[in-house]
Amino acid sequence: ILVLDDDVQLQRTSNESLTRLGYQPGYVSNGAEAIDLYTKALSSGHPYSAVILDLTVPGGMGGKETLKQLLEIDPHVKALVASGYSNDPVLANYSDYGFKGILTKPFTLEELGKALQEVILGVEKKPV
Repeated sequence: ILVLDDDVQLQRTSNESLTRLGYQPGYVSNGAEAIDLYTKALSSGHPYSAVILDLTVPGGMGGKETLKQLLEIDPHVKALVASGYSNDPVLANYSDYGFKGILTKPFTLEELGKALQEVILGVEKKPV
């Protein structure tokens, strides 16, 4: 699982959670790094099962822009959008932007596990 988030504390917490759930997480702080790592993993034959993209990355490429480029590289990318800002239109209509699911920060271990399972298995939630 590739996680894009600029918050180091959230990276640590996510690492513990993803490891407990049986995933091997990788972390980046900006969209350019996410695209680079995703491309390398894909071309090596060991692609990420899913990506979790923080919507807002101050001073850098956030989740929406990153996913747009990832979809050009791999139209089958399985991406979750993560944000603590509930009023962003991307969250209300995440599938319109290519995301397969949503994680509202802060999220629990159970919410993380369920969202990843739905995305990886292809059970797409519909926006409410």
